[in-house]
Amino acid sequence: MKFWQAITWVETEQLPELAKFAEEAGYHGLMGGDHAVYPETIDAGYPYSEDGRPDMSPDWEYPDQWVSIAAMAAVTERIRFTTGVYVLPARNPHEVARATATLGILSEDRFILGVGAGWMHEEFEIYGVPFVGRGKRMDECIDVIRKLWTGEMVEHHGPCFDFPRVQLSPVPTTAPPIYVGGDNELALRRAAFLGDGWIGAGNTAEEVGPLISRLAALRKEAGRDHLPFETMVGLKNELDADLLKRMRDESGMTSAVLYPFHYSLGHRSTLDAKKRLMEDFAENVIRHC
Repeated sequence: MKFWQAITWVETEQLPELAKFAEEAGYHGLMGGDHAVYPETIDAGYPYSEDGRPDMSPDWEYPDQWVSIAAMAAVTERIRFTTGVYVLPARNPHEVARATATLGILSEDRFILGVGAGWMHEEFEIYGVPFVGRGKRMDECIDVIRKLWTGEMVEHHGPCFDFPRVQLSPVPTTAPPIYVGGDNELALRRAAFLGDGWIGAGNTAEEVGPLISRLAALRKEAGRDHLPFETMVGLKNELDADLLKRMRDESGMTSAVLYPFHYSLGHRSTLDAKKRLMEDFAENVIRHC
């Protein structure tokens, strides 16, 4: 079992030191959060709460993911980084491909692009991108990005993006993996058919087995069941070594994601408090799995 710490809403200035500590403590990776913009008011469209209202506000920190990861990669050697998840269809795939290719090189292949379709229609409207049809746009974004990551002269002619022969340089020797987030049927199908891994949306232990089984069936349908595939899950249950060993052995779950510090330490907390929490988990769980 691999262990990832979610660093969504962490005070930005703490990130490099937190990354160094996570590496020393034995964590496999760090997962940041993303929004392109966060308006003052939004409609009740959040899919992960009963009333459709997110438990966050515009002043909660969403630093630029590429700059943040580059800063953390610069002070570490082994720990990996991903985005959980980057709202890909709101962005231009050329910009994403260039930034992530550079990040892949500078991190020495320790970066994974975690993407999702997004849920906040206001975010898309402010960016001038249609919210409706974002799933198809996201699929095409992934196609464009992978073409550009080849470093070859490529062209693309699709319903959302159309461009003549271009070449992206530099690109990493190994293209970053792409993990797809979300647990509805469309997200699972996208992860199975297009992704190198799946990022759950926060699930109970009882939900994980059926979700991973569904992913396995879809990957077989896609003819991709022979390829490596990661399953990253933030479990809502209280975590202990026995539960996580069972999830690994019975469901095939490969990575556990620890929830943001906000839920255990409050919205703002000291770096020392975060380190103590991480060290306690490492001592009590990670070193026994």
